[in-house]
Amino acid sequence: MFRALLDLILDLLPDHDIESHLLKHPKEHLKGEYPHHPIVYVRPAAEVLGAAAVFVLAVIAPIEVGWLPMLVVFGLLGHAGFLALRDQRDIFVLTDMRVFRVSGIFSTRRATVPINRILDVTVERPLLGRWLRYGHMTFESAAQEQGVRNIRYIGQVDKIDHAIQKVVQEAGLRGRRPARDGSSTNDPVTQQQFLDGQ
Repeated sequence: MFRALLDLILDLLPDHDIESHLLKHPKEHLKGEYPHHPIVYVRPAAEVLGAAAVFVLAVIAPIEVGWLPMLVVFGLLGHAGFLALRDQRDIFVLTDMRVFRVSGIFSTRRATVPINRILDVTVERPLLGRWLRYGHMTFESAAQEQGVRNIRYIGQVDKIDHAIQKVVQEAGLRGRRPARDGSSTNDPVTQQQFLDGQ
């Protein structure tokens, strides 16, 4: 029933419509949309179970104080619904030009980092994430404070990391290492390695 209520609310809300955010001139190509791993729904599910337990207490409690547990039940259900909707509508998107994140339940927020500004991607896979195939990503860019800096609980994190590295490679952001005499060698290096070497 809780899931049906969430689906009803999602049907009433306008979709994020990722395609409408893509550039038309020059043509931007979508490489992937990545929602959160289902692990993020464990906490809302635990709160729903807690609400069920408190509801049982409300039924067996004296009628004079039965309203208090019911307030707790509604509070837990409301908070669980908020968490589930927040994570359901938080989407990480990769294109051939940038990465961006669209989030928000009622109002939306979009944060963007162009591919050529990504200096480093750190992938963290906790022990449970190694079993369940999720992880966290941290993006280092020229602008340190931005909304795409930390992406947590993302499924198939290694696959996404490889896709980002492939887009960076295809965008021509890897060059040749300049030799000390001014000529170039054939060793491909990342933009960060090039900057670190100067």
